[in-house]
Amino acid sequence: MIFLAATPPVSGSSALIAAVLLGALFGLLLHRGGVANYNVIVNQFRFHDFTVLKIMLTAIIVGGLGVLALNSAGLANYHIKATNLLGVVLGAAIFGVGMVVYGYCPGTAIAAAASGSVHAIVGLLGAMVGGTLYAFSFPWIAQKILPVGALGKVRLPDVTGIPTLVWFVALLAIAVTVFVWVERIERRRRLASS
Repeated sequence: MIFLAATPPVSGSSALIAAVLLGALFGLLLHRGGVANYNVIVNQFRFHDFTVLKIMLTAIIVGGLGVLALNSAGLANYHIKATNLLGVVLGAAIFGVGMVVYGYCPGTAIAAAASGSVHAIVGLLGAMVGGTLYAFSFPWIAQKILPVGALGKVRLPDVTGIPTLVWFVALLAIAVTVFVWVERIERRRRLASS
């Protein structure tokens, strides 16, 4: 911990090199995990393949533990974005429909495009068009959508009074329950198919 606290932040060209290396590692892990495959993601939504769910829950728990540990040790601070409920609901709906239609989320789309998937590349072009339209429409969005349900920079512990650690333990319990449930479903399917 002392070594980490004394280490200066990565900046300049070192930060760019680190970003490229970590991005490449992330893409490799997405491929190895199978989630850069269109069929795996589509079959998640069809409830035939739970690979995406397992990887996402693992990432949330491991990332959450890392952030909790770093914040508790004073090595990192939370960067809380403003909570705008209508914006979150609309954005989640658009994201969800887009992911079902496209068959990728942004990270897996880039990984699939890097492997030469033509439909992933075409979809990324569409994402760029959508991002551009969002940028041009942002003044209207900021005026009409973001104020609805604007709670400011708050977290669930702030709103509920329940400590961060309790929220994290609850999330961990949910993740373990979902993992056990998914394993039982997959075991039944394996037994039924054999």
